[in-house]
Amino acid sequence: MLSPLGEAVQQAWEQLPEKQAEHGNRVTVHACVCMPDHFHGVIEVLEPMAWSLGDIMQTFKAVCTSLWQRLQGLPPSVNRPISADCFSDEAPAWLREKALKCDSEGELIRTMSKRERREYYAMPGREHCPLFDENYDDTVCLNERHREAMIAYVNDNPRRAILRHALPDVMQRSLHVQIGERSYGAFGNLFLLRWANKIQVHCHRRHPDSGLPYEQTDDYARQHREWVSAIVGGGTAIVTPGISRGEQIMKNECLEKGYPLIHLQDTPITSFWKPERKRFDACADGSLLILAPWGLDEMRPVEGVPANSDYSRFHNLNTIAAEICAFTENARIIRKP
Repeated sequence: MLSPLGEAVQQAWEQLPEKQAEHGNRVTVHACVCMPDHFHGVIEVLEPMAWSLGDIMQTFKAVCTSLWQRLQGLPPSVNRPISADCFSDEAPAWLREKALKCDSEGELIRTMSKRERREYYAMPGREHCPLFDENYDDTVCLNERHREAMIAYVNDNPRRAILRHALPDVMQRSLHVQIGERSYGAFGNLFLLRWANKIQVHCHRRHPDSGLPYEQTDDYARQHREWVSAIVGGGTAIVTPGISRGEQIMKNECLEKGYPLIHLQDTPITSFWKPERKRFDACADGSLLILAPWGLDEMRPVEGVPANSDYSRFHNLNTIAAEICAFTENARIIRKP
């Protein structure tokens, strides 16, 4: 159930196409969801526009701020007089200068840079702060499949939030974890690092003798049986970057069957990064830990191939996977979001 503010924000989003049409901008909106501390929405631009997407988002955010202030019984900034402290000797010189040239607080705010707005709203007694932070995060959908995936992600956000709140131990996001001598970003169940038996799945693309795709060989079938047998026996977690086809097959089997998995990736884990649904659900089940090593592209080149190439990343991630398997101490969480 949405709060009155949530209902106002959702209504502003749904009315966005009609409001933008008044300015000659043709857009349509799809999924949206109001979360306790942020908002997700999918917007589709129907034709080239004079306005940028940033202009449209700024207008939407301004409308939401006005609705929020109205709910608090505050007058709109458009007609609100400029506060007397903007003219005082204690005010920054830039603020006094701008305030003398403006007739209302709304006009004054529109003349400010981002840095100046931050300084202005940090001043004592500011009740009329904006609802949203500066800027926004966006993803451009490259095709219809991508668009459908983003809509599904937006609709799934409340469920994800409930799981993160209900399962904090297995849904941890850590921006800096020290494992041995190496630093990582991490998401998921860090307790998997303590499992007694960790097995690396490392497969080259081709069998060294026959040249066949490795996952099609008897050697791969034998190794696969050994991996599954160890998992079923208990106390075993698979460790792999899941890059080559053979590694991908085992990684996907772990995700589908709930086998314990430590997955190494080259994509950094930041404050806003989240895994796709399959890996997210595996984290919620406690069966997955995702690790993103720092400085991957600064590791040694492999056979003279630059470290930031796919070839060197494959080998270096597997080197790190071997380190994880040999790690027997406790990981040290240095920084959470």
